Amino acid sequence: MRRLLHAGLAAGLLATAALAALVTAGPAAADAEICEQYGTATIGGRYVVMNNRWGTSAQQCINVTSTGFAITSQQGVGSTSGPPVSYPAVYLGCHYSRCSPGTNLPIRVSDIANATSSINYQYVSGATYNASYDIWLDPAPKTDGVSQQEIMIWFNRQGSIQPIGSVVGNATIGGRTWQVWQGSNGANAVVSYVAPSAITSWSFSVLDFIRDVQNRGAITSGWYLTSIQAGFEPWIGGAGLAVTDFSAQVNGNGGTPSNPTTPPPGGTASCRVTYATNTWNTGFTANVTVANTGSTPVNGWQLAFTLPSGQSITSSWNAALTGSSGAVTARNITWNGTIPPGGSTSFGFQANHTGSTASPSVFTLNGARCAV
Repeated sequence: MRRLLHAGLAAGLLATAALAALVTAGPAAADAEICEQYGTATIGGRYVVMNNRWGTSAQQCINVTSTGFAITSQQGVGSTSGPPVSYPAVYLGCHYSRCSPGTNLPIRVSDIANATSSINYQYVSGATYNASYDIWLDPAPKTDGVSQQEIMIWFNRQGSIQPIGSVVGNATIGGRTWQVWQGSNGANAVVSYVAPSAITSWSFSVLDFIRDVQNRGAITSGWYLTSIQAGFEPWIGGAGLAVTDFSAQVNGNGGTPSNPTTPPPGGTASCRVTYATNTWNTGFTANVTVANTGSTPVNGWQLAFTLPSGQSITSSWNAALTGSSGAVTARNITWNGTIPPGGSTSFGFQANHTGSTASPSVFTLNGARCAV
């Protein structure tokens, strides 16, 4: 039957409560059990794992590992003619108001050089669920709330459940044949790709699925990829289901990967970053100026950089920051999202240090490296 809601959306009466919980949920340590309804953990310094028990008051617990998670308890029971009870998942990018550390998402589709991912699932028998890989897109560089287009890749399904909408045909993507469904849950459009038999592991191009949805006229190249997620939608049972390994990387046309840990190859984008500090014995303030050296406006910006070891941000202004140490991403706020050609914008932060006040060596603007 048609599902009316999707995990993580909490549409209708659940929307307000789910949004508040996702905003306030705190991180948990890796290799630890999470039973909080919207409890989260950061793994690998790159991804966020979420319990996301949005559709039931019954207990659900997940064990977070260094590379994924496993469902240890799932007591909720959903009707197979209605929505699932949860969507425990691991993601790269921005989900509601939480972005994974150092991510370059959202990124405009036309600015993506390649987007790849690798996934390993562990399945169980006797439960009703799907193994759902989600790709979210929106006309704006959205970092909170629900994006307008959802792509679902069903790696496996057990029980009398089916995707939202109706079958519109088949597609061959990544050398595999998929049954394609299309519809809407009332909050966002959904295109689903259903595997004819279970897939336990795969390394593939996320961009191939985005291009297929674009060719169907659902999005344009001006839309933004906001997040990539892999998890499960259980209706009944599910203990033992696991994402044993997840990785994803999105490269901008400038060659910069999401969550960069080393300087990217190639040249620079049409931007320049000036980083000025005022230091004292245990702390410092930094003023960061981002200049548009190109000939077209920058509409919506995010600046990614990595703080040297021993530095930790305590407060900031004129930007929304994700991450306080290591990989950090600064995003525009409402009034400074456009940088005209030849123009600039500035933001700042205060941080503690343990001896080193060195500057970050690489800055990337919307996925491409800036001159410094």
